Formats: sequence, C-alpha cells, structure tokens
Amino acid sequence: MAILSWLAEQRIQEAMRGGEFANLPGHGKPLELEDLSGVPEELRMSYKIMKNAGLLPEEVTLRAECVTLEELLMACHTSGNSTGGERKELEGKLSLKRLRLQMLLQERGLESNAAYADYGDAIGQRLGGVERDGRE
Repeated sequence: MAILSWLAEQRIQEAMRGGEFANLPGHGKPLELEDLSGVPEELRMSYKIMKNAGLLPEEVTLRAECVTLEELLMACHTSGNSTGGERKELEGKLSLKRLRLQMLLQERGLESNAAYADYGDAIGQRLGGVERDGRE
C-alpha cells in the first residue's frame, strides 16, 4: 500500500508544480468543514450522500413543512384577517404532516433514539425555534 501512497503523492506534487490547483474555487480560503456531530453516527454517511445529491431525508422535509405551517397558523391568529376556514385548513395540513412524521419515525425506529431526538431538536431550533414535541 505504501507504493500507492507514494505514487499518489508524486502525482499531486507534479500537478501542484504544473499549476493545476492554482485557480480552483476557494483557493487561499479556509475550508468550510461540516459539523456532523449532531447526526447519529450510523446516519452520517447516508445523510452526507443525500446532501451532496441535493436531497433531504423525508423526516427533515416534514419537520421543515411543520415549522412553515406553524408559522402560517401563528400569522393567521395574530393578523385577524384570515377566515376560520383558512385556519382549519392549515391545522388539518399540520396534523397530517405531524402524523406522517410520527409514523415515519416509528417505522425507522427513530422515535426512541436519543441521538436522533437531539438532532431533531437542533434542526427544529435552526428552522424556527421549535422543539421536537412542538414547544417553543
């Protein structure tokens, strides 16, 4: 294996001397490293792959949709301009999203996973200050 490492290092040095790395995006700037410490270890690789592909896990998408619906409901209550029908429709959508999220977490065995619960709380805080159980 040492020969492969040596060969790789030689190729890298040769490319550097040839200026192939000179005009890369982010050249001369610090690396932006991702903090995956809040993601359960067994989910890190799959989440990273999905993120690089521009995809989000369904539970993250559902959480974000719940936060959006909660904000819309709060806006309905504070503005006073919305009809009762709009509020009921939003409450119905929110209930369905929460039910789907709960079912999804049960299917995947994540509802009792402490690391996932902490990660969910962190996502909720980042998305809008809402904890996992819906408290602010």
